[in-house]
Amino acid sequence: MRKTPYTEFSAFMAVAEQLNFTKAAKQIGVSTATLSQTVRALEERLGVRLLNRTTRSVAPTEAGEHLLTRLKPLLDDYEAAINSVNEFRDKPAGVVRLTVAPPAAHAVIGPKLAEFAARYPDIRLEVSVDSTLVDIVSQHFDAGIRPEHRIDRDMIAVRVGGQMQSVVAAAPSYLARNSAPKVPQDLLEHQCIRIRLQNGAIIPWRFEKGGESFDVPVTGSLTLSGDPVLIERALVDGAGIGYLPRGYLANALAAKRLMPLLEDWMPSENNFYLYYPSRRQVPAALRAVIDFFRADSKEKAAAP
Repeated sequence: MRKTPYTEFSAFMAVAEQLNFTKAAKQIGVSTATLSQTVRALEERLGVRLLNRTTRSVAPTEAGEHLLTRLKPLLDDYEAAINSVNEFRDKPAGVVRLTVAPPAAHAVIGPKLAEFAARYPDIRLEVSVDSTLVDIVSQHFDAGIRPEHRIDRDMIAVRVGGQMQSVVAAAPSYLARNSAPKVPQDLLEHQCIRIRLQNGAIIPWRFEKGGESFDVPVTGSLTLSGDPVLIERALVDGAGIGYLPRGYLANALAAKRLMPLLEDWMPSENNFYLYYPSRRQVPAALRAVIDFFRADSKEKAAAP
């Protein structure tokens, strides 16, 4: 990290907001040691301690709080000024940071990354896949992609990509040993593979019939993280029944390595939306991202 006033102040602000050197270092793309040295150099140059550090925590001092309050609008204005210059370029340029739910990463972002990179070589797209609902403002993301029901009302949201529909599935080998469930309540007698999100919550098994939705409190000996490769392997090997976005299991379903179950009980499809904070002027790079994925959504909707 080159030691300039801007990089020093940005480094300090990242640590002061994250309250953690490791997380802040990941956010701005440097090593923890480099970030620590940069902040220490700023403190030495100013002649005042900005952060209180212990082995377990980091917190701004009174001077640090004062500096953070004054710095944030200045650095925001600085970035806005740079973005305004980019408006005059022939092609949009800059960094766009997205936080994306795992199903959206699989269904919306993944299939289009190569095309986007070829069309916008001057845009550096950073994608963070996270099952938790991230505060895009405090975590310095430009936008996010999630199902509509998980987006705050104060965000601007545009539909992108396709739809997310869940599927209950099991391997033929599992169904050879166990009778297939005919109604969702039958799942209580089955070995169900549950998924735990990063925030500790278990994904609910939600069903719908006659306009009414309900959850079934399934149980099982396996609870896995949101890694789709691991979950698919367990399902294909016959470890139990799973409940996942259909896109994760599309290949296994097409190849008959997994069989769909209870299809008449599955909830309505959810649309994915790209959302971002309300701004008077959207940076050119972010506008390019919005228009690119919104156009892809329109193409899919128009397809026969």
